[in-house]
Amino acid sequence: MTNASGYEHSRPDDPGLSAIMSERRQLINLTYRLLGSLTEAEDVVQETYTRWYAMSEREREAIESPGGWLTTVASRICLDLLGSARARRERYVGEWVPEPLPADTDWISGRWGGGTAVDPADRVTLDESINMAFLVVLELMTPAERVAFILHDVFRYTFAEVAAIVGRTEPACRQLASSARRRIRASQSSAAPAARRADTVRAFKAAWEAKDIDALIGLLAPDATATGDGGGLVQAVLRPIEGAEEIARFFAGRMDVVPDLMLVESTVNGQPGLVAQVDGVPVSVLAFDVAGDRIKQIWSVLNPDKLRLWRDS
Repeated sequence: MTNASGYEHSRPDDPGLSAIMSERRQLINLTYRLLGSLTEAEDVVQETYTRWYAMSEREREAIESPGGWLTTVASRICLDLLGSARARRERYVGEWVPEPLPADTDWISGRWGGGTAVDPADRVTLDESINMAFLVVLELMTPAERVAFILHDVFRYTFAEVAAIVGRTEPACRQLASSARRRIRASQSSAAPAARRADTVRAFKAAWEAKDIDALIGLLAPDATATGDGGGLVQAVLRPIEGAEEIARFFAGRMDVVPDLMLVESTVNGQPGLVAQVDGVPVSVLAFDVAGDRIKQIWSVLNPDKLRLWRDS
């Protein structure tokens, strides 16, 4: 049995439970992209459901679109969190990198959102919107830019809907999304084909294992950057390492510092990456931005709080 909104009734005493809980996957999908942290995304979704069930049954029944209500509340909570995130990041020990996702995170490429007509040049697929390079650029945006852009360009909400969610006018939301788009385009490099990206990361792995500094330099762009995130919980370089030779020497040296380190090829946020393990336990997850046949960026996440999915898999 379904209600007027097409939501399936689960049982007589709580007819909307099945429909409401079925929104969780989509809400996680959205909030991870808004926050760059699965842990924070899960907290936001939990808070959203708490607010839903804090209402009376009559108040819930009066809501025409429960899914729309949940999306609005979750987005607004994220907007508030993003506003305070900058201050939290300033207190963070070392560099902050978005939480990496393994390949078996089953919700990352699900399709969601309305049928909004979007200029093909402005469309961003859900798969594209979880790669590490994309998430890092999102961190440079204002909270309002990020929310407007993700809701409209990624999840296909109309600007009228975005305006209602973020509390801005429709023209203002158009401008926010346009500004975010410019940031994305300015940061984009010529993406290498998937097979070439995988080959480049595989070659980096082999050169790293061999401690072959010359080979590593040859795989890195001259102005490459490597960023580590230990969160103050484990040892990590506090500032990005810049330049191919400096990065090559750093990674080659790690094999001497941690002689039992094992490197495993993996998919990280939808792209070829590496997992560094000690005694079978992941201690670091590496994501790469590859342009042509050279690596431009390396992000190494060592913060154990951000590796729980990898350690549980």
